[in-house]
Amino acid sequence: MRTLIAFGGNAMTGPGGSATPQDQDTAVAEAMEHVADLVAAGVDVVLTHGNGPQVGNLLVKNELAAAVVPPVPLDWCGAQTQGTLGFLIMDALDRSLAQRGVDRKVATLVTRTRVDGADPGFARPTKPIGRYLPAGEAAVLVEHGQIWEDRGERGWRRVVASPEPLEILDAPAIGVLSDAGYVVVAAGGGGIPVVRDDDGTLRGVEAVIDKDLAAALLARSLDVDVLVIATDVDHAILDYGTDRARPIGQVTTSEMRAHAADGQFASGSMGPKVEAAVRFVEQGGTRSVITSLQRIGDAVRGSTVGTVIENT
Repeated sequence: MRTLIAFGGNAMTGPGGSATPQDQDTAVAEAMEHVADLVAAGVDVVLTHGNGPQVGNLLVKNELAAAVVPPVPLDWCGAQTQGTLGFLIMDALDRSLAQRGVDRKVATLVTRTRVDGADPGFARPTKPIGRYLPAGEAAVLVEHGQIWEDRGERGWRRVVASPEPLEILDAPAIGVLSDAGYVVVAAGGGGIPVVRDDDGTLRGVEAVIDKDLAAALLARSLDVDVLVIATDVDHAILDYGTDRARPIGQVTTSEMRAHAADGQFASGSMGPKVEAAVRFVEQGGTRSVITSLQRIGDAVRGSTVGTVIENT
């Protein structure tokens, strides 16, 4: 059974979102303990991850140095964080597997995701990223070609496109590595956004790809059986924040679509996870599960923990 596990970028940070190198290393090591248990049990695992906090740190460095050196574009930020987090994951998982006496190798692949250059998001960017800045500091970055919006008392904030992922370009290489017995870390942060020009060449673009939607696309590309979206709660919740709040257990795709249509899932948090999980099953996956990092083992083994989405 091949399983793709998608970790949020916050799973790679310490308490309260601390992103010091030590806290990130510790958090990754804890996450990989759960993955190592699955690999030791014979599960064929592919990993992907978010990178929001890590890219956020790079954006702060961009802002602080903008008057001295040109800011690094978002596609470069994505590539850098794929490499850094992949390195941490490989070391931590190698160590955990060795402790269990498991001889499996781990590889990280810098991964590109193709998007449409005509996606409406590029014409009118709406995805906010990074910090709020005073008008003067934002103006320096606008001079470098970035788009910033005045958000009133809080200051100015950068907005970028968040286009639909269309193709994981390096999925064939991921599949070859997985078939050869590697645990593969790929498509971090949703993949590095690239577009294909009229002459067939590829180029990176300034955009943010939703990592859960990219995970569903990657899972379909690899003929994965189970997609697990690891988050900070055991289940998706109906009527969240009210006295009627209740967890969603086993559910069909149509039922989950109905809940989403009722506005049950916030667009900036649970919404993309639900959309990705439903898409995967609708397009041929056996099942998808939304649950906490600590429960991923149970989720993969077919337990009813978490929000389990199937067609039947």
